[in-house]
Amino acid sequence: MIPSQSFFFIFSLSLIFNTLASPTLERNALLEFKNEFPMSAPDPEDPFASCFSSWNTSSDHCSWKGVTCDVNSGEVISLFLEDIFLNGSLKANTSLLKLHHLQHLTLINCHLRGEISSSLGNLSHLMQLDLSYNELGGQIPPSMGNLNQLTFLNLGPNNLSGNIPSSFANFNKLSQLSLSYNQFSGGGLPHILSNLTSLSLLDLSNNHFKSKLPSNMSGLNNLEIFSVSGNYFGGNVPTSLFMIPSLKEVYLSENQLEGPLEIGNISSFSDKLQTLDLRNNRFIGEIPESMSKLVSLYSLDLSNNSFIGEIPDSISKLVSLNSIDLSYNKLEGQVPSFLWSLSSLKLSHNSFSSLEDSMQVFVNGRPVHHVDLGSNSLRGSFPIWICNCTSLVFLDLSNNHLSGSIPSCLMDSSASVRQIILRNNKLSGFLPDIFNSATKLRSLDVSRNKLSGKLPRSLINCSSMEYLNMKGNNFKDTFPSWLSSLGSLRVLFLGSNAFYGPISSHFGFSSLRVIDISNNSFNGTLPQDYFVNWLEMSTVWHIIDKGRPSSVYMGELYNYTDSMDMMYKGVDTEFQLIFLAYKAIDFSGNKFTGRIPKSALDLSHNKLSGYIPRDLAKLSFLSYLDFSHNLLQGPVPRSTQFQSQNCSSFEDNLGLYGLEEICGPIHVPHPTSGDSQQSEEFSSEESEEVLNWIVAAIAFGPGVFCGLVTGHFFFTSQKHKWLMENFSRNHPGGIRTVR
Repeated sequence: MIPSQSFFFIFSLSLIFNTLASPTLERNALLEFKNEFPMSAPDPEDPFASCFSSWNTSSDHCSWKGVTCDVNSGEVISLFLEDIFLNGSLKANTSLLKLHHLQHLTLINCHLRGEISSSLGNLSHLMQLDLSYNELGGQIPPSMGNLNQLTFLNLGPNNLSGNIPSSFANFNKLSQLSLSYNQFSGGGLPHILSNLTSLSLLDLSNNHFKSKLPSNMSGLNNLEIFSVSGNYFGGNVPTSLFMIPSLKEVYLSENQLEGPLEIGNISSFSDKLQTLDLRNNRFIGEIPESMSKLVSLYSLDLSNNSFIGEIPDSISKLVSLNSIDLSYNKLEGQVPSFLWSLSSLKLSHNSFSSLEDSMQVFVNGRPVHHVDLGSNSLRGSFPIWICNCTSLVFLDLSNNHLSGSIPSCLMDSSASVRQIILRNNKLSGFLPDIFNSATKLRSLDVSRNKLSGKLPRSLINCSSMEYLNMKGNNFKDTFPSWLSSLGSLRVLFLGSNAFYGPISSHFGFSSLRVIDISNNSFNGTLPQDYFVNWLEMSTVWHIIDKGRPSSVYMGELYNYTDSMDMMYKGVDTEFQLIFLAYKAIDFSGNKFTGRIPKSALDLSHNKLSGYIPRDLAKLSFLSYLDFSHNLLQGPVPRSTQFQSQNCSSFEDNLGLYGLEEICGPIHVPHPTSGDSQQSEEFSSEESEEVLNWIVAAIAFGPGVFCGLVTGHFFFTSQKHKWLMENFSRNHPGGIRTVR
């Protein structure tokens, strides 16, 4: 028998050995984890290399970047890695399993692929797990339910799919759960939620859920944020949702929720609800009077539904309300004056007919920033009280029936205004010369009215101006070459007015991308180098992110984007979005004489791809073309105009063929069978294909007029469908004919 002293000695040695061995084992486990992922040659700017540069055997692993140890035991309790290129998957036997005391595991935007290993369910001490912004796919393993100590779980955005495992019902300590931006389609949501009584945040947005929302949600007594936007949830909104006393934010937008909106038992209301987003659903009926019981409501969005009737007076009781969006509904009647005390008011695309007198609302100088009443049935004169909106940034009264003159006080009270949209009304008289202090104004649209006189010269003070639309009025003036001093001006519409005289100018519009001076009385000749100094017209926009352009749409402010009317395939068309890379010139319907400037027909040294439009072969008046140094392909159109060009006009386009008569066989790659087939397909679909550039010149000759429209899209093999989808994104109607 071994003496008791020996047992004590052996136990002490074992304890000492484990204490000494544990740090070594955990350090080795971390090094093994590092080696599970490929790493290229060391690069000081590589996030992977810089992150793991401290991970070596010569330093204490508790000092390594992203590693946190318990101050008493020295055990690894947290691993935090973000924005590094691991570029691999978590192995089933990952060495992280050797970190037995790990409580926090964060691998955000680490380019992880593959499926979530079921072995992660063995990290029984985990309290926080964040695998968001990766490329993980497949289904969540049921073993995840073993992590019953979790208080925080974030698995989105990823590419995960399938059902939410029923084992999630074990997460009775879970406070925050986010599965957003995945492809989940189902699961026992009612059963799971009934057990997650500690939840304060639930985010299931942007998935593929198709069921109804759980009918009884009142047991989630700690829930503060509930988001299921961007799914296919149908049926009615459960009234039990609004009975959760802790609820602060509700996001139910972009689903298929329907029926009249019912808030529920008003005696059970939470007095903490601040945000309610129900946009893009199928709600019908009137806005419920019981909405007034949400006394702490700060933001209300009911847009893109089918609500009818008038705005209830009970909304005036929401004293904390800051912004309201009721756009794209079927509301009518008078816009009540109490709404003018809000910071943001969006009522566009309804049938409101009048505005209640609102002068008294501005006695205390309320900070109204955003007013959108576009596309209603408003009649009468321009609402003069808008001049009292001292903090106005955005004003849209477009597509109504307003008449009379634009008040000269419009710009007096607010130097902060950035966008004014008054198009398609019946406004008349002069455009007031009121822009002396409008240095922040970036967008002014007064098109399709009855304005007359000259352009106000104070527009030259609008140093931030990017978009100026005067189209479809009765302005009578010479070409405003003085606007070329506005270095930010990108879009200029002067078409369909009474402008006259030559447009020759010594100044170039350096930032201009779209210009329309069609249907005026401009005359004279255009210098051959007229467009040389229009630098933005020749700028190439590169493509990133899976073939989609890297830039943004013009005028993005308060979810508004600039729009434009231009001829498209012979039809006057409204583009409700202007992509920044879009370029267009329309000089048609004037009295120009002479030749088209060569600088307008020089498309060389770009990255244009696709085919040369065959319609160009029909333009017998073209004497100069330059397509060199691009990525064009297919046959060169056969016509006298093309065959008479120098070979240099087509060089460095290895995909072009049919140049034997010009360049000889040494410069002519013979088409493959694939090229021929592709050419035939293109011929049959030409009307639908969006080329990387489109050139159409219309009826040019002495004594007639010059028309040149150039559109550069710089897309790589993109179809007409792409254009239509993206120009209409978030805008019902998208591209539509102007009547």
